[in-house]
Amino acid sequence: MDLAAIGMLRALDLAGTCVFALSGAALAVRARVDLFGVLVLAIVTAVSGGIIRDLLVGVVPPAAISDWRPVAIAVLAGGACFLRPAALDRFRHPVQAFDAAGLGLFAATGAQAALDHGLNAPMAAVLGMVSAIGGGIVRDVLMARVPVVLVSEIYAVAALAGAATVVAASSLGVAQAVGTAAGALLCFFLRMMAIYRGWRLPVAARLGPPPPAGREGEAKDGEGRKED
Repeated sequence: MDLAAIGMLRALDLAGTCVFALSGAALAVRARVDLFGVLVLAIVTAVSGGIIRDLLVGVVPPAAISDWRPVAIAVLAGGACFLRPAALDRFRHPVQAFDAAGLGLFAATGAQAALDHGLNAPMAAVLGMVSAIGGGIVRDVLMARVPVVLVSEIYAVAALAGAATVVAASSLGVAQAVGTAAGALLCFFLRMMAIYRGWRLPVAARLGPPPPAGREGEAKDGEGRKED
């Protein structure tokens, strides 16, 4: 891979780090977390997916540890959200919008990184998906929310579709920049349609009597995300 391609992937990776940090920080600000908590959530949301990806392809230490820029970008993004929370009101669903952008960027760069390290096509697509959803899972767990990947919203499927697009484009000889952009945009589109149009995966039919009222509210946790 030439230097231009490496530079492009690194730039997209840092862009994904930034928007994922914004999603974590925005959620923390809305939950009235203090400054330290906002920065911690911004950092772990931003770098968790990349660390998982790097460890799985054998990059040790991961880029988020060996390179100061990902953590610095996350701190700046978290600080901006903390100091200017009113700016979040410009977005209808700020947490989900930033998360969708990060999901698309990390799915595409994760799949391309897997291909560059010699993984086969199916595993490259899976690794792209895993690296994309890792940050969101850690963010939701730290905020005591059911991770969005476990509810019926289109989330991991969008990441897998974007990563598979990158892999397919590489197999067909499409230019890397075009394939990566197409994968990121497809993932972002699917996720935004899930948010604004209610696109969902089918859920299993309920067996037996309905759960008690308290557990019913837990089962609908995914629907409450529309408030983000």
